[in-house]
Amino acid sequence: MRKPEVIYEDLGLISYKKAWDYQKVVQQRIIKEKREADKEPKNRLLLCEHNPVYTLGKSGKVENLIMNPAQLEANGIEYYKTNRGGDITYHGPGQITGYPIFDLDQFYNDVHRYVRELEQVVINVLKYFDLNGERVAGFTGVWLQPSSHNTQSRKICAIGVHMSRWVSMHGFALNVKPDLSHFTGIVPCGIQDSSKTVTSISEELNQSIDLQKVKLLLKSEFENVFQYEYLIEN
Repeated sequence: MRKPEVIYEDLGLISYKKAWDYQKVVQQRIIKEKREADKEPKNRLLLCEHNPVYTLGKSGKVENLIMNPAQLEANGIEYYKTNRGGDITYHGPGQITGYPIFDLDQFYNDVHRYVRELEQVVINVLKYFDLNGERVAGFTGVWLQPSSHNTQSRKICAIGVHMSRWVSMHGFALNVKPDLSHFTGIVPCGIQDSSKTVTSISEELNQSIDLQKVKLLLKSEFENVFQYEYLIEN
């Protein structure tokens, strides 16, 4: 059986709105290609960093945004309500945000499995840094569990997706070396539990991590977990 093909794009540092608009264009193009029997939709994996922004998922609560408009402006942080799943989160420099725009008809028709495999990609990448990423029952994303050095559960990757005609958009946000203080402006993912907090790879290792290295690891692990091949765009 022929493997799905995926085009990889590194969008660099880009505004959330510009990336969201581009996702919608790509998603609609894939949906259009699906309707045309003579065309095989071209899946895409987009990786990027964003300028500081808070985004609220369609099931989120606006009261989980702690900052008021004046504080947002003073701190240079944007705010958007989105159509992805999940509650509120932060995106910014030093965090890799990934947007797989996949035609799941080429993979499998199972949203739950899709989210679990997004988590698995990140779990695999964290192993390269000797970090044991785990799932926590009842919470989407990837976590580091309490240890003798830290008694809290730490969320290191948030996930929120959206589907239209089995074509995905939105995705995951992996904290590599973002400014973690920006998470204090929200109730991250709407989780009001003092035993849970947010962390990053750099925070855990107490050293700066090369973003490009992590992007290449993510690119490789996506191929391994989702069993596809990369296509060079003409």
